[in-house]
Amino acid sequence: QVQLVESGGGLVQAGGSLRLSCAASGSIFSVNAMGWYRQAPGKQRELVAAIPSAGSTNYADSVKGRFTISRDNAKNTVVLQMNSLKPEDTAVYYCNARLKATVLARWDDYWGQGTQVTVSS
Repeated sequence: QVQLVESGGGLVQAGGSLRLSCAASGSIFSVNAMGWYRQAPGKQRELVAAIPSAGSTNYADSVKGRFTISRDNAKNTVVLQMNSLKPEDTAVYYCNARLKATVLARWDDYWGQGTQVTVSS
């Protein structure tokens, strides 16, 4: 059983910062990409930032220069540092990991339960 547990989030004023953390635990053979998505009310879930096990990161244009994603491969954790937050960043943020639970398993996407980020103007 694989679990992604998120922490962080909350309420912050515009211009402020928040840090989201996510840890993958359980039966894990290998982790490929990890990332963060968000979903605002009435909108589709969208990619915020992603980071592969090796290689360059990927950011949504709307967060470039403000958000930074990082990961610890040894601990299977991923962190999203969010600076200069704007009201339009308000959403539920979800951690994502593409991983193999066992050596014979296929690559599957796993999701955290989501954490609310609210930015007041």
